[in-house]
Amino acid sequence: MAITHTADDPNQRPPVIGEAKEGGAGPRRRDFLNIAAVSFAGIGAVAVVIPLVNQMNPSADVLALAAIEVDISAIASGQAIKTIWRKQPIFIRNLTPKEIAEADAVPVSSLRDPATLAQRTKEGHKNWLITLGVCTHLGCVPLGAGEGETKGEFGGYFCPCHGSQYDTAARIRKGPAPKNLQVPDYSFKSPTVVQIG
Repeated sequence: MAITHTADDPNQRPPVIGEAKEGGAGPRRRDFLNIAAVSFAGIGAVAVVIPLVNQMNPSADVLALAAIEVDISAIASGQAIKTIWRKQPIFIRNLTPKEIAEADAVPVSSLRDPATLAQRTKEGHKNWLITLGVCTHLGCVPLGAGEGETKGEFGGYFCPCHGSQYDTAARIRKGPAPKNLQVPDYSFKSPTVVQIG
């Protein structure tokens, strides 16, 4: 039985499916398997990493408290209220003109943690002092925001745990606390509504 070839070379065998031609420009089956395996491994890695990263996101209850709005219209001059933001107490105080004058009269250079009242309040709202109600010494909640609570020697806040005393601008004046009460990020949404966070 005679085999006839149409190619120039009578000894050349016919090409096998999936085999690269001589000179090697075409894909081989092995290349396809390698690409498929790497792609499968990449998809598997992404499938493992996404849940790990997602579990680090804040929970729904934390996101719900990321920002709160507080109506301050009922807080009279000289009064303060306590509220909760991110599971921490917040003091919102409506300073009297006398308390503002006392805070402004203190030489900033004499303070342990130097800051003016203007730096701790928003422009145009100098009478509204908003701070975290957490002592910067060991995290106790100071007194002074509630009706009839001890305000200390400087008329601001008094920490009953170790005796730290803050002035009317919530700046540390006496005791072991190293820093002033922290001012959270906040903004006025209207003259009577404050958004904290």
